[in-house]
Amino acid sequence: MRIIQVVNVRWFNATSWYALFLSRLLQDAGHDVLVVALEGTETHDKALAWGLNVQTIPLNSKNPLTILRVIARLGRLVRSFKPDVVNCHRGESFVLWGLWKMLGGGFRLVRTRGDQRLPKDNAPNRWLHGSCADAVIATNSVMYTHFRDVFGIDTARLHCILGGVDRDKFAFTQTGRDAVRKQYGFADSHHVVGLLGRFDEVKGQRELIQAVATMRDNGISAVRLMLIGFETATSEAEVRQWIADAGVEDITVITGHCPDVAACICACDVGVIASKWSETIARAALEFMSCGVPLVSTPVGVMPDLLAPEAMFPSADVKGLATILTLTATTPEFLLRLRAAQNARIATLSGDDFLHQTLAVYGEQS
Repeated sequence: MRIIQVVNVRWFNATSWYALFLSRLLQDAGHDVLVVALEGTETHDKALAWGLNVQTIPLNSKNPLTILRVIARLGRLVRSFKPDVVNCHRGESFVLWGLWKMLGGGFRLVRTRGDQRLPKDNAPNRWLHGSCADAVIATNSVMYTHFRDVFGIDTARLHCILGGVDRDKFAFTQTGRDAVRKQYGFADSHHVVGLLGRFDEVKGQRELIQAVATMRDNGISAVRLMLIGFETATSEAEVRQWIADAGVEDITVITGHCPDVAACICACDVGVIASKWSETIARAALEFMSCGVPLVSTPVGVMPDLLAPEAMFPSADVKGLATILTLTATTPEFLLRLRAAQNARIATLSGDDFLHQTLAVYGEQS
């Protein structure tokens, strides 16, 4: 198949990762894939680094003259590349691709919606998603239910694909676990709690730091905290101040950019998704689960699609997080139960699963 993946995302965030990982899976499977990105962005750089075929078009421009030039350029691209499928991963420019489809572009239009914001129920959105698009892919059940119940999209054209993870890259290794634990001074007796994610208010690092401090105050002396991440919206200095204020400097490490993320994950005894909102595409969660590390999470975004209710705690609830983490540190059968349930769930979320589910949608449309 000839497929255009429209990834007009400035940062290499979850939406960008979902689209580019899918593009690489499709390319490796022998399909002719073209990524359309914004010039000079993290998404553009990552697509090139991953060996993908990329063109840059200023799809997010609001300048009327630029938009006219973009419309013409899209027409030339459609005529030269002759796509079977165009998959838009962002809303900007979706209407322009819809225009060329209606003008006889000869391709089927797919909208993948991984945004945390539910689309407004208005006439333009109803036309774009309900009539113009040949298929809509939601990345979590909340978005799927919104399209089904509010927009009334036929379930034959509506799909829920959570994504997938490279099970070969993200797999448990004892050598990786031992090396990272030795690097940071973690003993076998320590209970290492890990959070993988950029430093940002949404990710809940501050609440996790406070919960770990509560655990130690309550006598869980073996607890250790590893923040696998680096500053973005929140500076590392601010995170370190939170750590100092909580009095857990001696039991906390910040990895910064990690050369072997899988090894850092394997070094943990339990992973945490402490996000206060978003997580409509949970890359970090899939990576923890793929490495066989038990995970606890807030019930935001896609997380209820991945984890059992007993693995959940309320968003921004320090006490609730401390309570569930104490269970992981003191009740081995609870940890074993989480691992067993999550191992069964991740078995259906490999890269191959992601590829085949998406191709089934594309195939229905081609």
